[in-house]
Amino acid sequence: MAKQYREIIDRALAEGRTYLMEHESKSVLESLKIATTGAGVATSEDEAVEIFQSLASPVAMKVLSPDVVHKTDAGGVKLDLRDAGEVRKAYREIIAAFPGKKVVGVSVQKMARPGVEAIVGVANDETFGPVLMFGLGGIFVEILKDVSFRSIPISASDAQDMIEEIKGYALLRGYRGISSDIKALEKLLMTISEFVVANPEISEMDLNPVFLYPDGYLVVDARIILGEPRPAPAPQAAMKQDLHDLFYPRSIAVIGASGTPGKLGWNVFTNLVSHNFKGKLYPINPKADAICGCKAYPCISSVPEPVDVAIILVSAGITPDVVEECCKCGVRYIVVESAGFAELGEDGKKIELLMKDIADRYGVRLLGPNCSGIINTHCSMVQSIGIVDALSMGNIGLVSQAGVCAAGMLWGLRHIMDFGIIATIGNKLDINETDILEAVSRDENINVICMYLESVKGGRRFIDVARRITKDKPVVVLKSGRTAAGKKAVASHTASLAGNDQIFSAVFRQSAIIRARDYEHMFNLARAISKQPLPTREGVFIITYAGSLGVIAADAITDNGMRLSVLEPHLLERLKDLLPDYVCGTNPVDYTFSQDAETVKSTIEIGVDSDDVGSFIVVLQAEILGSYVDALGKIDYKGKPIIACVAGKEFAQTDVIKLEKAGIPVFGTPEQVADALGIMYRHHKRVSRERSL
Repeated sequence: MAKQYREIIDRALAEGRTYLMEHESKSVLESLKIATTGAGVATSEDEAVEIFQSLASPVAMKVLSPDVVHKTDAGGVKLDLRDAGEVRKAYREIIAAFPGKKVVGVSVQKMARPGVEAIVGVANDETFGPVLMFGLGGIFVEILKDVSFRSIPISASDAQDMIEEIKGYALLRGYRGISSDIKALEKLLMTISEFVVANPEISEMDLNPVFLYPDGYLVVDARIILGEPRPAPAPQAAMKQDLHDLFYPRSIAVIGASGTPGKLGWNVFTNLVSHNFKGKLYPINPKADAICGCKAYPCISSVPEPVDVAIILVSAGITPDVVEECCKCGVRYIVVESAGFAELGEDGKKIELLMKDIADRYGVRLLGPNCSGIINTHCSMVQSIGIVDALSMGNIGLVSQAGVCAAGMLWGLRHIMDFGIIATIGNKLDINETDILEAVSRDENINVICMYLESVKGGRRFIDVARRITKDKPVVVLKSGRTAAGKKAVASHTASLAGNDQIFSAVFRQSAIIRARDYEHMFNLARAISKQPLPTREGVFIITYAGSLGVIAADAITDNGMRLSVLEPHLLERLKDLLPDYVCGTNPVDYTFSQDAETVKSTIEIGVDSDDVGSFIVVLQAEILGSYVDALGKIDYKGKPIIACVAGKEFAQTDVIKLEKAGIPVFGTPEQVADALGIMYRHHKRVSRERSL
């Protein structure tokens, strides 16, 4: 099988061609046991008629030329030809339509019986490499662009997800007597993925249309585009050492530490001292005797003991010399917080490459440049270039490509969120987001990870690492630059549909990453997941003091793929004992303004005992919010998450903070709560399925 299709590919490459003609593409597919309409090659009218007569069926005829990629637009396709005269005429018209082109013949093939029209394709993404596309054809792909993508290679569950997530999936499942063989379709997607992995010169593919039937499928047209072979992925054994000691160092030197308040060297060293870093600190400044009570050294080579981490805060031009000195002194990790490198242009990029070459020569890992270092509350380490107030030890990890942004948000977020690790990666000269994600995920203190990304390096490794991590720890990503379209090729319909942001969304789904819409959304999700368990059931129990907010919450959970839970009869009797005479609803339960903390607590405890309740939305009054803190903080909710909705919460921040500290996330609208619970529930279902495979 491989020998047959390799001969076709090698012959095209030897002829200097990057485009496999339809009959060649179909031969490749047929050698993979993929069903096609075939393509008999005619080089004369007589041969065309002979093939037509052998097929005993209406036929389609198409030009075969290495110079013609888009056959239909150029007049190179004739359909539903039913007699010899029509075949002869079609042959003449096709040949006449391409003067000056190299035409090797005309394909004659049986007209396929009608089915559900689909498209399967492969495109190349500059970040993630080859990606597989699936969608319904015709108006669905041309107008609605109802397609799904996954990075290759795909798994069986990826193939299933690709099919189920398109809006037209209901047509495939069955509609008015029309259905499709979904198992055969899944196998087709897997076969294409395996073929692309085995043949790195495959750049693009289009199987369009593919007719789907209740008993299989048929590829009606196909094209394959060749390119430069993709480099083989680096073996896992070749990856550098893990980064544990970067996050838990025994000693830190700050090169460029300053005794002058307001300077970045002052901020970084002051943060380390004021947060009581447990290891040894060495300020490096040739003009100072001591900084913040610590003996200063003129250069790192004068420090008498080994240094685990060196933080560099000097001008970009001299940074390579400082990096080399650190390497010679045995420093294992270097954090370059200085700016003025590749973000400013080619001169800065040259300096970066020089630093990278030096660090690689010595086997030293380098974070940055243009970053704000690492914060680890579990070892009292704050490397930030901005002054950071007191932090609590927490279970949230944050990986941010924007250093100042991450540090700046701490001023407010530290009151309602407890971060364990905040790592900023800047220009990602060496250590990138995947390295940091992997290291943070290994930390037993971290239960949920947030990431702000502008780009991804080593795309396929990112997918594989994230997919492994999300089985145990949720990862929430905010990816900026959504509107930047990816490169579009002219040869492939698939490539023209593959916008950069679409691919990122697909990759996140493939990795079970939760994609956030904005910063508020990311931190709302992180607060909910870090404080509460994931729902294991879709039923939601709503408790409210305002009927309108209860109705809005009920609508919102439906919009998010969940439903109102139904209490068992014996639990309804318990609930009725609590309800005032004027309250008749049992979900949402609307206590109006008679709602108080003990009533809410007792109602939640009833829901906790129900097998149909998976989570709670509790709508609380802002004006008496403080009265709920003790009662709600003491509930044993047995793995069922509770999220509070407080309209006007921004005017009750003191009590909001108290309730957050008690472990109850507080959101401002029912829609925000329902959105979070829906995402948490879907994530639970996804990872449960992945674990079972």
